[in-house]
Order: sequence, then C-alpha cells, then structure tokens
Amino acid sequence: MAQTTWILVANASLAKFYANAGPNKGLALMKEIRHPESRQKNSDLVTDRPGSMAGTAGRGAMSPQTQPKEHEARVFAQELARELNDGRNGNRYKRAILVAPPAMMGLLNDSLDSATSTMVTDRFEKDYTKVSEKQIASQLEGCIYL
Repeated sequence: MAQTTWILVANASLAKFYANAGPNKGLALMKEIRHPESRQKNSDLVTDRPGSMAGTAGRGAMSPQTQPKEHEARVFAQELARELNDGRNGNRYKRAILVAPPAMMGLLNDSLDSATSTMVTDRFEKDYTKVSEKQIASQLEGCIYL
C-alpha cells in the first residue's frame, strides 16, 4: 500500500479509479466502470406507467417517490462505494479523494461506510469524467502530492 492514494472521478454514468503512488508519480488508471442505465430517459427505465388510485379527486396518476434515473444513480454510487470499501479492507490505499458533481457526491457520501469515509481526505464537487489524466492531476496537484 505504501502511500497510495485512490482518486475516484465519477458522475452518474461513468467512474474512473486512479491510483497515485506518491509525489511526482502521476495518476495510473486502475479501473473504469460504466453505468449506462443512468443515461437513459426515465421513460425508458420504466416498463409501465404509474397507476391511478380510485377516490383521489383531482390527483390523477400517482408518481413514484424516486425517479428511475435517481434510483440508477444511487445503485451506481453504492457499487462505487463497495469498490472503495473493498480497497480499504484489502489495505490497497492509504487515503482517497472523491471527485463528482454535487448530486453524485451526496449519493457517494451516503453510500460509504464510516471507516471508508474517514479515509476520504478531499472531496471536489466537479465532473472531471471527460477530462484527461494530466488535467485531473493538475487540478488535484495540491492534495495529491502532499
């Protein structure tokens, strides 16, 4: 493990796990995970329309509490949290950095167990999934090369 830092760069449909082995070592892409379900329209994720309830004057159809896209983003955040938890359990990193848009960051924070959450030293509410490794390293330089 040494001083390895894991960097998770994610949005609701794509995640990249990078490793940094220490000062001036740059980033190494370890794993990329895609979750195409989060990119689909809500109507494509639902096979049936919400049902109507008798006796609800003026209300019409009932809509689900959570939109299907939100549900898929939550499922993906839980999958990513499991990766981080497994890495912590395997002593594969010393600390972690999370980079995700605000909504996804909230889902990730909710999904991490407390022991893994304490290993997260920095959180950036940005979507860097389409940014090059070099640009990510540059943006995170202050916290990667401690």
